[in-house]
Amino acid sequence: MKNDSNAVVVSGLTKSFKLYYDKASTLKEKLIFWKRNQNELKTVLKDINLTIKKGETVALIGTNGSGKSTLLKLITKIIYPTKGKVTVKGKLTSLLELGAGFHPDFSGRENIYFNASIFGLTKKQIDERLEDIIEFSELREFIDNPVRTYSSGMYMRLAFSIAINVDADILLIDEILAVGDQHFQDKCYKRLGELRDNENVTVVMVTHDLDRVKELCTRAIWIYNGEVREDGEPNKVIDSYMEVCK
Repeated sequence: MKNDSNAVVVSGLTKSFKLYYDKASTLKEKLIFWKRNQNELKTVLKDINLTIKKGETVALIGTNGSGKSTLLKLITKIIYPTKGKVTVKGKLTSLLELGAGFHPDFSGRENIYFNASIFGLTKKQIDERLEDIIEFSELREFIDNPVRTYSSGMYMRLAFSIAINVDADILLIDEILAVGDQHFQDKCYKRLGELRDNENVTVVMVTHDLDRVKELCTRAIWIYNGEVREDGEPNKVIDSYMEVCK
């Protein structure tokens, strides 16, 4: 039975960005490209209200540009809302951008210590988890090489392995698993399935892999043009989404 307490509460959330045009530098450019000295306000999310319970595994689905990744960044507090607020209860870790939080000149091993310490682990705690992180990542042969020499798939392996070993209450994932090979993707999704069955861990993920959503998630939220179009049981929400996408 899932815990009834809230992990994430999103209240009246709106996010807008100013889009600036390149400034014209000559008279000719000013006449031809007169819009370049203007800016435009682009609203990406409009009055979003969501409550995600502790222990839920939630997928955010929708077309590219619908606002899914922006919502994850707002939950992580990488960016802040124009209106409304996000309340997070518990320790949060995120996998939003490949290589984020890694120092390119540090080795994989050094980045484990660097990255895990950001999430609040002591050196002793990281020491205790180090072998598990390296083992899960399958990067032992490369772990003392600078991460700037890593492929995108190797970045993902290391990032995911750290994220699942920092004892986070909330895990946010934005399509990062798509860069891995099939073997490692399957391994990651198997671990996410184990986290889904842990009533103390909340997972929120952005993905276009709808079969995985049906298999893995307890809930799906369809974001459409910056608004919540439908929220509920994954099969039902995906059926509605696919009907519109036909």
